[in-house]
Amino acid sequence: MTWEPIFDGQPISSIGAISVAPSNPSIIYVGTGEADFRSNLTYGNGVYKSTDGGSTWKNIGLTASRHISRIAIDPHNPDVVFVAAMGSAYGPGAERGIFRSTDGGSTWQKVLFKDENTGAVDITLDPDNPKTLWAALVHDQRPPWSAYLPPLLTARSSNQPMAEQRGIQSPTVDCLRAIGAA
Repeated sequence: MTWEPIFDGQPISSIGAISVAPSNPSIIYVGTGEADFRSNLTYGNGVYKSTDGGSTWKNIGLTASRHISRIAIDPHNPDVVFVAAMGSAYGPGAERGIFRSTDGGSTWQKVLFKDENTGAVDITLDPDNPKTLWAALVHDQRPPWSAYLPPLLTARSSNQPMAEQRGIQSPTVDCLRAIGAA
């Protein structure tokens, strides 16, 4: 097996999600920006699409989403695409949540949004009914001066979770089911 880079010519190298259309493997969607809000992370500049197996790429929007964690493509129609956008790691923003395109990324509609501090961390289409989308949202932001301490460096002397013991607020997660989102 030989590996060949196909995205190196783009202006961003931070990747959060890659999805290949099940009905047409020449169509690839890439969401930029790391989805793990750790101490050292880089942001992205939206979603890219290739219709020729990765030979050429076009930025198709959601540039302010900064961190895209997952992309789901309808198994029968590669123009129907869902994007889970985390938003900025360092502050509130409107381009968070679940976005849908029914025209291959030419336009986007926000279909699930909780608030400007809560992003979408995961999505999947129901394999038995791709008109049902499962999504998970998370309120997770990083103050620019913070750092996650490795658990091995902190002694555990109580029954409190490790993150609370260090004074770091644990992210809250909401799991939602969007029925008939497609």
